[in-house]
Amino acid sequence: EVQLVESGGGLVQAGGSLRLSCAASGFTFDDYAIGWFRQAPGKGREKVSCIKTSDGSTYYAYSVKGRFTISSDNAKKTVYLQMNSLKPEDTAVYYCAALRRCSNSIIVGSWGQGTQVTVSS
Repeated sequence: EVQLVESGGGLVQAGGSLRLSCAASGFTFDDYAIGWFRQAPGKGREKVSCIKTSDGSTYYAYSVKGRFTISSDNAKKTVYLQMNSLKPEDTAVYYCAALRRCSNSIIVGSWGQGTQVTVSS
C-alpha cells in the first residue's frame, strides 16, 4: 500500500523558512515521482513542486520558483521541500503524493493528512 506521511509544517513569519518532509513506504520509491501540493482555504489543490526520484529532475510552479527547493534522499525514501522567503500567500495545507510522472497530477494511492504551513505578515 502506498503511504506517504508529511511533516515539518508550522507557523513562521514572512521571509522565514521551513523544511517539509515526506516519508514514503509501501512502494518501490525509484519507480515514481513525488509531488508536493498545497491547498489554501477556499481554494483548489495545486501542485507546487515535483521530483522524479530516479534521476532527480524537478518541476516548480511559477509561484514558488526560486524560493522552494525539492530534494530526495532515496536511501531514506524521503522527499524534502525547503521553503525560503515565505510569503503569507504560501499559507496552506501541504501534501505530498506519488505520481507516475511529474507531468501527471493523478496521484497513486490516497491523500494523507498533510501538514499546515502558516505564514504571518
